[in-house]
Amino acid sequence: MSRKQHHYKGAEVSCCVKYVLFGFNIVFWLLGAAFLAIGLWAWAEKGVLANLSSITDLGGFDPVWLFIVVGAVMFVLGFAGCIGALRENTVLLKFFSVFLGLIFFLELTTGILAFVFKDWIKDQLNFFINNNVKAYRDDIDLQNLIDFAQNYWSCCGAHGPNDWNLNIYFNCTENNPSRESCGVPFSCCIKYPAEDVINTQCGYDVRRKRELDQQKSINTKGCVGQFEKWLQDNLIVVAGIFVGVALLQIFGICLAQNLVSDVRAVKASW
Repeated sequence: MSRKQHHYKGAEVSCCVKYVLFGFNIVFWLLGAAFLAIGLWAWAEKGVLANLSSITDLGGFDPVWLFIVVGAVMFVLGFAGCIGALRENTVLLKFFSVFLGLIFFLELTTGILAFVFKDWIKDQLNFFINNNVKAYRDDIDLQNLIDFAQNYWSCCGAHGPNDWNLNIYFNCTENNPSRESCGVPFSCCIKYPAEDVINTQCGYDVRRKRELDQQKSINTKGCVGQFEKWLQDNLIVVAGIFVGVALLQIFGICLAQNLVSDVRAVKASW
């Protein structure tokens, strides 16, 4: 009997590791639930949940997908980590650590490939932006995302204002009846500090003017180039964020594996 007690005392589950992992995952789980709820709410507002076939109707990128996918992954991982830590369930803990390790590996691989194939990534970014320029009026969330990007980076189109010829409402063809014909969205316009109210019609007919005149009222630089410049200017901050996320993932994996080892040691001592 004393021998059994000696083995039991020599192998114990660390309460510190257990509850730190639980706390780590409860935050992760709640954030995932919030992201998922926001995504589903946005789809409900747009009527997508009432007609699921409309998911494939949008020609461009629906930003809601980002909330749905990220939220679902965080929710599942957080749930597995929470229950696994609380119940000392090695199956859920292994699932959590393997899945988190797989995500880390995919992030690392993506980062390396993005660095090696810079030109290909640039071409894909150009294609992505132009494809979404075409669908600008098709989805309000996509429209807001493009307006935010153009406003934040002081840019217009992928390579310049003429990329808006790809959109049926903004192209300069003679048979285009749209009032926005040969114009650009208001987010392309230069913002002046004295302006209190946004002029949503500031881009009307602007591309009918000469290029020098256009530069007085709209941003003529492309978003691909401006994004590259922003990355170079904020390289330390961006790298710091990626390293921070990677360290959190490694921390979570180490905690889960440590707890699995403790649980196995306790079971072996029974």
